[in-house]
Amino acid sequence: MNHKNRRDFLKTSTLTIAGSIFSIPSFGSSFLEKKNWTVGEIMDLFISQVPDAPFPNTVDTLKSGNKDTEVTGIVTTMFATITVIREAIAKNANFIITHEPTFYNHLDETEWLVDDDVFEYKKKLLDEHRIAVWRNHDYVHSLQVDGVQKGAVDQIGWTEYYENDAVLNIPNTTLAELITHLKIKLDVPSMRYVGDLNQSISKVLLYPGAIGGRRQIEGLMLERPDVLIVGESPEWETQEYVRNANEKGDKVSLVVIGHSASEEGGSEFMAEWVKKFIPEMPVYHIPSENSLKIF
Repeated sequence: MNHKNRRDFLKTSTLTIAGSIFSIPSFGSSFLEKKNWTVGEIMDLFISQVPDAPFPNTVDTLKSGNKDTEVTGIVTTMFATITVIREAIAKNANFIITHEPTFYNHLDETEWLVDDDVFEYKKKLLDEHRIAVWRNHDYVHSLQVDGVQKGAVDQIGWTEYYENDAVLNIPNTTLAELITHLKIKLDVPSMRYVGDLNQSISKVLLYPGAIGGRRQIEGLMLERPDVLIVGESPEWETQEYVRNANEKGDKVSLVVIGHSASEEGGSEFMAEWVKKFIPEMPVYHIPSENSLKIF
């Protein structure tokens, strides 16, 4: 679904944000009052809330473990790092719901990693402790309200300006003040940007993660925001478009948060989802943090 069609679809929805996030098909009360849950049952419960799911082609598969495992606790995170896995073990949580790949490529293909020390160490750690890892990427993004975008909005503190779309109209500020606000709310020491730090900002286009330069630029063309905020983008694409726009005389800015920081709120959203539907299940949101440091 392209940006315009997605925006129109979301705007015509008659569901409220809260209702569309936390609504499910009609299950028997005994199902929702279960005391013992398997990995597969939890996966199925979440997928049941996604329009047109299950998807025939998706990266949202188990990367470790099996669906029949009884869940003792859940950890939600952006990346199932070895540090996160160790913390899950310490908390007796044998189900990790991650948003991004576990084995360093989009499809989590592992044939090319066989006999690699890093891969083997991580795989052995998961296998020895019987930990299931499920990537929930396509499904959480495809909820009636994108769970990752909603999580990012909440984390930034813009919930009151959010209307189930990528565009937010916030109180007037400057680009410098906006970046400072994002750094504080997202706990990021520095951010890259294109634009004038004194530019007046009120209309924001928010694209967490990495949806691709073309879609980011198409969003700029369609919405004409004061600023586009993204997780990441190839440096030869969106950044160059925004630089050229400024050279032409337009007043538009770009802020690059970093992929992990921009979508970590979506993993926190997943923890809140578990608390809502499986309140008796121990659940912990463990931020995987950014792998890249600032010197």
